[in-house]
Amino acid sequence: MSAYKEGDPTTLSRLYGRSVGKPLRARQQELVDRLLPQIAVPEDGPVTAQALFGEDCPLHFEIGFGGGEHLAYRADLLPNHGLIGAEPFLNGVAQALSHIEEQRLANVRLHHGDAIEVLQRIPDGALTMVYLLHPDPWPKARHAKRRMMNDGPVQLIADKMKPGGEFRFGTDHPVYVRHALMVMQRFTGVFEWVVEGPPSWQNRPGGWCETRYEQKAREQFGHEVWYFRFRRRG
Repeated sequence: MSAYKEGDPTTLSRLYGRSVGKPLRARQQELVDRLLPQIAVPEDGPVTAQALFGEDCPLHFEIGFGGGEHLAYRADLLPNHGLIGAEPFLNGVAQALSHIEEQRLANVRLHHGDAIEVLQRIPDGALTMVYLLHPDPWPKARHAKRRMMNDGPVQLIADKMKPGGEFRFGTDHPVYVRHALMVMQRFTGVFEWVVEGPPSWQNRPGGWCETRYEQKAREQFGHEVWYFRFRRRG
């Protein structure tokens, strides 16, 4: 399990929230039983491109991929890159498996569980891209320590990224935006904010697809969505 001390945001997050929702449909359960074991991240050993894909290639990691739309989009866009996705919610894993099979994506590996567990096993400097899109905001102040955007997880992400690699963060929650930017301010020596003014965080960058969650946040709830890109310094 991840190193964690209750109330200390500098340590790594542990997994909170639900892991199972409504019962899976027969097709979804079949994918979980058949396809997931074939493309699951191994339980032990270093997590490397060679171990996962049999060759060295640029390696991406998505923390909490939801239904897998973004993960599948990036895998299809970059067939010569390897993508790892971690998601604790079984229903989201099942949806991602549907995308992977329908699009015949051979460059994706999944972890049903805590992203931190996999990140800790990736060699330092191995990741080209890391994505954290619409994480649970845990909006109450007493729950701020549960957010993925805290010093411990961000430092771990930084350790695992190549110089020049990109960390993408997106949210529709204003409390999380303020919190995340305060955290990232402490990492200005590690990450460079790729920004040229308000359009940089108000408009979705190229190669960043709209997920169903984002669409729902904007159209159903009228939320503004913010997009952030941070480049790992050398």
